[in-house]
Amino acid sequence: MNKKAIIIGAGPAGLTAAYRLRKTAPDVDVAVFEATERIGGISTTINHNGNRMDIGGHRFFSKSKIVNDLWNEIMPVQSSAVNPEKTDNVMLIRNRVSRIFFRRKFFDYPISIKPATFRNMGLVNTVKSGFSYLVSAVGKRPENSLEDFYINRFGKHLYRMFFEDYTEKVWGVHPSKLSPSWGAQRVKELSVLAIIKEIFLKIFAPHRETKQTSLIERFLYPKFGPGQLWEIAAAKAEEIGAEIRLNSIVTGIQAENGKIRSVTVNCGGKTENFSCDYLFSTMPVKDLAAAMGNAVPEAVRRIAADLSYRDFITVGLLVKRLKLKNETKIKTVANIIPDCWIYVQERDVRIGRLQIFNNWSPYMAADNENTVWIGLEYFSNEGDELWNMPEKEFIDFAVNELAKIGIIDESDVLDSVQVKYPKAYPSYFGSYSEFDVVRNYLDGIENLYCIGRNGQHRYNNQDHSMLTAIEAVNLLKSGETDKSAVWNVNTETEYHEGK
Repeated sequence: MNKKAIIIGAGPAGLTAAYRLRKTAPDVDVAVFEATERIGGISTTINHNGNRMDIGGHRFFSKSKIVNDLWNEIMPVQSSAVNPEKTDNVMLIRNRVSRIFFRRKFFDYPISIKPATFRNMGLVNTVKSGFSYLVSAVGKRPENSLEDFYINRFGKHLYRMFFEDYTEKVWGVHPSKLSPSWGAQRVKELSVLAIIKEIFLKIFAPHRETKQTSLIERFLYPKFGPGQLWEIAAAKAEEIGAEIRLNSIVTGIQAENGKIRSVTVNCGGKTENFSCDYLFSTMPVKDLAAAMGNAVPEAVRRIAADLSYRDFITVGLLVKRLKLKNETKIKTVANIIPDCWIYVQERDVRIGRLQIFNNWSPYMAADNENTVWIGLEYFSNEGDELWNMPEKEFIDFAVNELAKIGIIDESDVLDSVQVKYPKAYPSYFGSYSEFDVVRNYLDGIENLYCIGRNGQHRYNNQDHSMLTAIEAVNLLKSGETDKSAVWNVNTETEYHEGK
């Protein structure tokens, strides 16, 4: 009789686990329970009147061969044989352009060392930044916070110009209260020195591929957005025997003698109980511990309950045009600015990032030549002023902000939509400093595998989330009980996305 694996969540980690299990362990039956009506988790794609919108931008690149092979197995890369004009099942090859919008001017992201940057900064700020960086290079601070982490790599003046306010906008707390482990994971080796090194390598070795994550210049992208790839992945998993249920919320998890025995699920209003031999969880650790109830030790329950998350609101706007001029040498349709996304660091608005979906894929906009389809991204806490604002009021607020900083005219807005996504980003403050207590307890449950961004309370990219699932499946097949390999994904000090 086959063993039974239950997977909570149909995002990149959950679907990768389902697909890999059915392909490599056919003696294990698989059921996936997804709480929402959508496939893909935060990598879903929303279709609004023919215009497609990401929940956050998702570039597809990885140094992992197994991840790249899996993506290509699901969706082939465009080539002479795979033409996006003739097939929808295709990964486009895209050029990355991301910039910072600050003081109503564009700066390269990451900050570059070239005349345009100095002109935009002004002489005084340039001199202050240079001296500040030299001071930080000579005397390193103990890295007790994310603020220390940034100052050590960029100097205090650049930190205050480009990191301090934006980081607080994203996380809702000052960088001095955030763990440096977020920077160690997401920024890693990037620094002023690393940027200078890349500049010289481009001059003297122009064909060398960029190493730094934040400097990656090309990536893959599904024709109709990341949700398209994960919808195909879900269909492929079902074809080989996986069962996927949407609108199915896990409300209880029953454990006995150090093992998960069953899961209680609210499936469209009907409560059912499912026994299992293995449980793969991508649900937020806070919710996982709560679902296990009093079986969890009090200290673990307290730490898990106090874990923090940052929630996400996106407003999609269809506009006739952007007011910003394309002053780059990059050619675009209708000569719009070439950016995939823009980090909005203006202090007088709440918007954090602006996506231009036409530039992610020309197929994301229903009319790519005559309209611009953009996404305004806001970071929020569930229940706060932004989260509770009525939809029409929020959209009006967002339109006003974009007009205020000179990016659009309000009269050019043709259509709009708002999408909220709770627990989008696990936060690195509060009880996070005690997270190892929670991890050690969960690791002690023999048949439980915590995978993915929320499953590990770690700000993973989607390739890292996939790798946690792959490692977990490998452990299940081998019978190994040490789960370090699952947690060690995305902890090394070098860049995972460089290849």
